[in-house]
Amino acid sequence: MTVHPSLQPSIDAWTHSIEAISELVKPLVEGEWNRPTDLPGWSVRDVVSHIIGLESEMLGDPRPIHSLPRDLYHVRTDFARRMELQVDVRRHHTGPEMTAELEYMIIRRARSLRNETRDPETVLRTPLGEERTLAYALRQRAFDVWVHEQDLRHALNLPGNLDSPGGQLTRDLLLLALPRVVAKHSGAPAGSAVVFDVSGALEFMRTVRVDAQGNGSIDESVSLGPAVTLSMDWEIFLRLACGRVRPAAVADQVKIDGERELAAAILEHFAITP
Repeated sequence: MTVHPSLQPSIDAWTHSIEAISELVKPLVEGEWNRPTDLPGWSVRDVVSHIIGLESEMLGDPRPIHSLPRDLYHVRTDFARRMELQVDVRRHHTGPEMTAELEYMIIRRARSLRNETRDPETVLRTPLGEERTLAYALRQRAFDVWVHEQDLRHALNLPGNLDSPGGQLTRDLLLLALPRVVAKHSGAPAGSAVVFDVSGALEFMRTVRVDAQGNGSIDESVSLGPAVTLSMDWEIFLRLACGRVRPAAVADQVKIDGERELAAAILEHFAITP
């Protein structure tokens, strides 16, 4: 256990998810590694490569020297190119090579986290090229690994762990973004309220309120007469918020009560991850 208890929830969530991923991919035959995921251009192998690469960079390993092919249609931005490097360098690795590298990375990373002594507010450079605190970086890695666990489960048709520690951490991070989605990006009018009623493995109800200045806030209290109520399953909420599916594709799984134009704007801006 790390000397800073405030870091432990993120470490526990990361550990649970990374070990689940290891168990998921260990028995895969070669063809299953090539199954497409909801991430454009990425297979099961590519998602695992991404995880290995970013966690290795968190350990301080140098980024590989590798030239990307010019015909990768899904790579359109500098951010995408940065993410693709660790993926493309492993594109021809076999299943056993992938699982061996994943297991070795997990051993090294778990040891590093057990021995972590830095203050949570220590600023470091993340694999995304950002200057962030250690606490932020560990929380984001737990979030990223759990969401990718779900990407793998969806691709392999092996659902599970939707209410795991990583799922709960992800829910809390996604909820933090809802006020901006509603108040800034979707143009909800001042004085209005929008309710999110989520069922399934993780059940919760939250109300986003827009004040007179157009700023949003979120709470757990019930709103009387909200402008919009959006009801959906937790997995649908997750896939919309993480940009894994377009609103039109799950329209029959999202119940809308209230102003449909505002609801459509909220769903259109629901994706909060790149």
